Amino acid sequence: MNFAVIKTGGKQYKVAANDLVKIEKLDAEPGDVVTFDQVLMVGNGDDVTVGAPLVAGAAVAGHLVNNKKQRTVIIQKKHRRQHFDRRNGHRQILATVRIGEILLGGAKTTLTVDEKIKARAAAAVQGQATATIAAPAAEAPKPARKAPAKKAAAKVAAPKAETPATDDAAAKPAKKAPAKKAAAKKTEGDKPAAKKAPAKKAAPKADKE
Repeated sequence: MNFAVIKTGGKQYKVAANDLVKIEKLDAEPGDVVTFDQVLMVGNGDDVTVGAPLVAGAAVAGHLVNNKKQRTVIIQKKHRRQHFDRRNGHRQILATVRIGEILLGGAKTTLTVDEKIKARAAAAVQGQATATIAAPAAEAPKPARKAPAKKAAAKVAAPKAETPATDDAAAKPAKKAPAKKAAAKKTEGDKPAAKKAPAKKAAPKADKE
């Protein structure tokens, strides 16, 4: 048959042999054979058979490739002037199926479990597990810096050695007085005599007659 229209997950899909179809999540393992018995239409060139509602004895078989999350869909809700704004994300899990054959008249599928798909899926799961285990080992935690705190505590706890006052006095040289003060002290004894006030001039004598 050239094509068939199947119903799964509440949706309808037009499929043909060797097609990759993304449908709702299926309860199966990668590489397993999956069968769809809800066939709405089958066609072979100009010969088209439409079911009422299903085509009797028709089925579609294929291999499950993987069940994988799709990219995030943003759900935005906003009511204007009502202080209502919501933003959420959703990632739908979809199953990828490779269509193998279209069966008519109640025929059974000849497909078997695909070991290549199964081995590929197992290798991918193992690679993810090793990556998650190796990531913490690669990033070794840095040790906390506790040494400075201990040193500070030791400095506070250790008492200071007391030194005798006589040793300090003997060790330290006597402070020299500033040069200006010494000069002032020297000149204190040799002060010049105070200046005498000038003598008052005698009043002029009156003329005798």
